[in-house]
Amino acid sequence: MGTEASGSGPALQELVREAEISLLECKVCFERFGHRQQRRPRNLPCGHVVCLACVAALAHPRTLALECPFCRRACRGCDTSDCLPVLHLLELLGSALRPAPAAHRAAPSAPGAFTCHHVFGGWGTLVNPTGLALCPKTGRVVVAHDGRRRVKIFDSGGGCAHQFGEKGEGAQDIRYPLDVTVTNDCHVVVTDAGDRSIKVFDFFGQVKLVIGGQFSLPWGVETTPQNGVVVTDAEAGSLHLLEVDFPEGVLRRTEKLQVHLSNPRGVAVSWLTGAIAVLEHPPGLGTGACGTTVKVFSPSMQLVGQVDTFGLSLFFPSRITASAVTFDHQGNVIVADTSSQAVLCLGKPEEFPVLKPMITHGLSHPVALTFTKENSLLVLDSAAHSIKVYKADWG
Repeated sequence: MGTEASGSGPALQELVREAEISLLECKVCFERFGHRQQRRPRNLPCGHVVCLACVAALAHPRTLALECPFCRRACRGCDTSDCLPVLHLLELLGSALRPAPAAHRAAPSAPGAFTCHHVFGGWGTLVNPTGLALCPKTGRVVVAHDGRRRVKIFDSGGGCAHQFGEKGEGAQDIRYPLDVTVTNDCHVVVTDAGDRSIKVFDFFGQVKLVIGGQFSLPWGVETTPQNGVVVTDAEAGSLHLLEVDFPEGVLRRTEKLQVHLSNPRGVAVSWLTGAIAVLEHPPGLGTGACGTTVKVFSPSMQLVGQVDTFGLSLFFPSRITASAVTFDHQGNVIVADTSSQAVLCLGKPEEFPVLKPMITHGLSHPVALTFTKENSLLVLDSAAHSIKVYKADWG
């Protein structure tokens, strides 16, 4: 009896956390619903629920006409009503909501941590972004998102310089982008889950190549120092290398580098060592909770480092759910953590894990990371629909 009671604590906390993320958050602004006027949950006539602040932001100022951000059904702001089940659930859970993460976010940054110096994008400019990359020649920032044009390119100041990749059913269109990379010769490569393909564009948005029929669910994509492209296939559990003649738009060779991965998604390549990091999301067993595993392979595809959620929990006070992975310029593995809204350094693969928090506050749902040549860290925050630029505090 005592063992069952003690084991129910973590399970209950996980249930509360899942309830908050799935039911008690506005899926437009990603703020938590509440009893205060602006955060009250409102039913739209179609059945979707958003907060009152988002109803006001989406509605036309004179006619109050608005379009549901999820199903696009037209309605009027005055046709909304309080969502009583969500309000009752808020009362039922009360102070059980997010006690640990709030304390964690309030903690000061560790010495040598990164602080935010610039933010750009925002709701409307970006919509539910999923992928982030830098052009190695121009330094421009490329983002894949759910807007009408799926690829948006920003200049160094955060202004929109260009966008392309229409939302549509054509082979040259992009249905559901998951990740993006930019090659050494400035070609943009997108993984499209909608038709399970890899799509290559030049930097001005002209389609050069569509690679279909070879993947079950292409997810993460990254450029290698040799201008190859590595791609994870989440459904097939594999990692692929593509060699492409980008100017000619010709696929020269494909190679399966790994075939026994467990739901691989994110992928990163170290330009210092050539190592490849893969982020696995193996399914949970019985509890419904899914962990993550970071695996690092040498250029010859030998496993040189591995750490999972359980291993990281021995070094960090809260559960870690890695959502993105990259390498810094020294060859350290850096991950984004959606559970504690943080960015963590795991150290070099042969030293796993030497865990050091880099960013511990200011993030909501980080999904992609990349470093600039000047060693700034760009974080794609999908909940804020924005890119946040962090710089190291050396003082």
